[in-house]
Amino acid sequence: MKNSGTRTRSTWRLAGFLLVLVAALGAQAQPPSSKLPGRQPDSKEPWGAFLGKAAHEAIGSAYRVQNPSNVVFLNTVDLYRIVARGKLGDPERLPELVRRLRPDITDTDALMLFELKPDNEESREKGRAEAGRYLAALNEAVEPGKKLTGGTGFEGSLFLEFENGGALWQLSWRTPEPGVTLYRWSYRRKKPGASWKERAAQKAEELPREEIEQRGELAGQAIRAAHEGGERPKGFQGQVYLPADCR
Repeated sequence: MKNSGTRTRSTWRLAGFLLVLVAALGAQAQPPSSKLPGRQPDSKEPWGAFLGKAAHEAIGSAYRVQNPSNVVFLNTVDLYRIVARGKLGDPERLPELVRRLRPDITDTDALMLFELKPDNEESREKGRAEAGRYLAALNEAVEPGKKLTGGTGFEGSLFLEFENGGALWQLSWRTPEPGVTLYRWSYRRKKPGASWKERAAQKAEELPREEIEQRGELAGQAIRAAHEGGERPKGFQGQVYLPADCR
């Protein structure tokens, strides 16, 4: 019995050690988290995820501006509510497993759907698969004559200028295949005294990490205010040029 108790304690100590080791290795494997102004200090959101959220919001707003008379649902609304609110059919026909899925942009007047992804081949393939899954689920539930397809012809660009001649950010998007819209963030270096259009013609570069850290939160707030017609966020001294300004 004594030997059995000793083995049990040893087993528990080993299990505890392994749990701590796995946790430590998992923490090291996590992507770097952004430390943006106004965010919680313990936030674990990766850089790419933060910029992705800002892009989704901006591109979704741009689609609504371009299609003001259409009923458009963004990725805060799930398939069940899209079918119900869009008057497409019977949402109860949707399988339980897919009812809570949320496509990025669904236009229930144009009967089109878009999935937004970063502009690279891996993300493009993922977007194609997700758009296909959403369309298959929706089209099982909608009425005849209301089948949805992958959206096409959606592209655009917007710029953020920080101070006069300061850093210039660009968010651009394109739809190279039905239902898949790819976006890209890019950057132009400072050029005091030059107009934003002159600087937009400069060579596009990858958005530097220090720029994201310094201005990322402000950029998202500024784009939102520009689309909604609200006040500029505190600390933003530049301009936002929406797609209509860039044509």
